[in-house]
Amino acid sequence: PQAANARTDIRDCSTDPPYLPPTATDTTARLAALRGAMRALSVQAYVVPATDAHMSEYISARDARLGWLTGFTGSAGTGVVTQEKAALWTDSRYWTQAERQLDCNWELQRTTWIESIGTWILDVVPVGGNISLDPFLFSIDTWNSYRQALQGSGRTLLPIETNLVDQVWGDQRPPAASGEIYSLPEEFSGSSWEEKVARIRQEMEQHVRHPTAVLLSGLEETAWLFNLRGDDIPYNPVFYSYTLLTNTSISLFVGERRLAAAARSSLRAGCPGPLCVELQEYGQAPDHLRQYVQGNVTVWLGTEYTTYGLYSLIPQEKLLEDSYSPVMLAKAVKNTREQDLLRAAHVRDAVAVIQYLLWLEKTVPRGEVDEFSGAQHMDALRQAQEHSRGPSFQSISASG
Repeated sequence: PQAANARTDIRDCSTDPPYLPPTATDTTARLAALRGAMRALSVQAYVVPATDAHMSEYISARDARLGWLTGFTGSAGTGVVTQEKAALWTDSRYWTQAERQLDCNWELQRTTWIESIGTWILDVVPVGGNISLDPFLFSIDTWNSYRQALQGSGRTLLPIETNLVDQVWGDQRPPAASGEIYSLPEEFSGSSWEEKVARIRQEMEQHVRHPTAVLLSGLEETAWLFNLRGDDIPYNPVFYSYTLLTNTSISLFVGERRLAAAARSSLRAGCPGPLCVELQEYGQAPDHLRQYVQGNVTVWLGTEYTTYGLYSLIPQEKLLEDSYSPVMLAKAVKNTREQDLLRAAHVRDAVAVIQYLLWLEKTVPRGEVDEFSGAQHMDALRQAQEHSRGPSFQSISASG
């Protein structure tokens, strides 16, 4: 039995049997399945990040591979699984949460440095071992950091395009997003998608290297460029997509059946011609890019939002890299219309916050409000404002 003064909300792996709080997830079967998949491919260590294929800050339930495998639901972390061990790295915001959610199959590493992950891997994986990961879930920088950490160690960093967590997650994995993708009404965009495309093409022409295409991987880049919105990720008005924009053609990789009729006809209005958007299935992007770079081309991309998987498909001499794509930079500069809309949105939000503070003054002294009901009321007040599409993240309504 637990000592009377021991904390019962966190795990204790030092006792026999170990003590697990009710919030911990039993990961034994999941780890056994993953290790089986690793053995089949001669993989000694498998790295699982908390990101998606677009380097999004927030991810959907379908992309929460680390959460499913470990039980840990914090927004930042990395897991590494070997045949004998499993470890999770996360920052100090999440240490207590991890101790509540992990079972004793997992070691908690209280750091996020890739050097420390590399050191741990070198300790547990013998020389000659393969360390694998899904190259479409790692940024170019992160991939290079792992390569550096393992360099000259006699271990091989081996990209595997089949995601092993997805393989063992199987039909328990949440389904792909299927919500409607719709056009942003014209009064909210400040300029048409055709004007935006023309502007980016002009930048391509004026660039000293004359790139023949711009590759967009960041979800907000494609949403902004075409004035489209979706709800594939909670609190974010985006949808899964890639774009390859050339001087004469536009390829949008997206679940075509999901486009609202008005959105589809807006994209197809310029067909045939240089302002005709060719709709291709979301999953076709890597193959299309592989084919495109066979020609005499130069692809311009922003490294911050491009995965190593896509980046590695483009020969170095056909690559033009910046930290951010020209679309991301154009999006960052708001036109007059957008500035006015931003100010108006802040005024509406301020009204909701003032209503909330007034409500708190009345209800808190009566003992009728806690953090959860406060958050619900805050959301309801915002929702009542004109044009509200919901909050930008889950309301954090109190502390303590």
